[in-house]
Amino acid sequence: MPLYGLPCDLVQIDLGQFAPDIKGRSIAGRVENGRLRPYPDRAAIEAGHLNGKGLEILWVDDAADAFFLQVQGSGRVALAEGGVARLGFAGHNGLGYVAIGRLLIDAGKIPREAMSMQAIRAWLAANPAEAATLMRRNPRYVFFREIAGDGPLGAGGVALTPGRSLAVDRKFVPLGAPVWLDTVEPGAEAKPLRRLVVAQDVGGAIQGPVRGDLFLGSGEAALEQAGRMRSPGGYYLLLPKAAAK
Repeated sequence: MPLYGLPCDLVQIDLGQFAPDIKGRSIAGRVENGRLRPYPDRAAIEAGHLNGKGLEILWVDDAADAFFLQVQGSGRVALAEGGVARLGFAGHNGLGYVAIGRLLIDAGKIPREAMSMQAIRAWLAANPAEAATLMRRNPRYVFFREIAGDGPLGAGGVALTPGRSLAVDRKFVPLGAPVWLDTVEPGAEAKPLRRLVVAQDVGGAIQGPVRGDLFLGSGEAALEQAGRMRSPGGYYLLLPKAAAK
């Protein structure tokens, strides 16, 4: 399955440039007959919409891995010839994000209390005939670019720090703001997880005033922890007194 770079006909619009009350919001699409139209969805792209355009960055051998790489927005790909390619977020097709974990809960496939990335992966592997259809119910499709340097880049173009970088909804939390996180680590013991973090990224599933995604790094241990991270909690936005008035 290919991972694509940004199509030349994809138009990304920062709505905040047109009205201050929608700062931080954006849309994407393509221009047809002078009008902005929705870009093709995941199903259309996987069916070949981008074939022949030379946008393939590389190919991966697992559709679920490609899907979760898009959900994460960046990652590392081990190359068959040796070495690692690092990919960063370049844009998406502008369509809404649909969480397939939520679909599996609603369909009674996975109990709510057992939901995790590992549970989703196990279900996809055990149900290959239904897996592609389920993943295509998320119409959002993410495009990548090759990156170099340390760590994946957040929305502000700064490398993320494991355990210290938080993805937020920037309608409520400004990028770059320090945040005191008060939650628990995933797992049966529910150990407290309290620390100072920085709002450095965004995500399609990160919506709401008290919603966040803590970057935990790369590697199997980080993947295991991140896949089970759905802990309740809260955070405190730290602002200068002048800015808080």
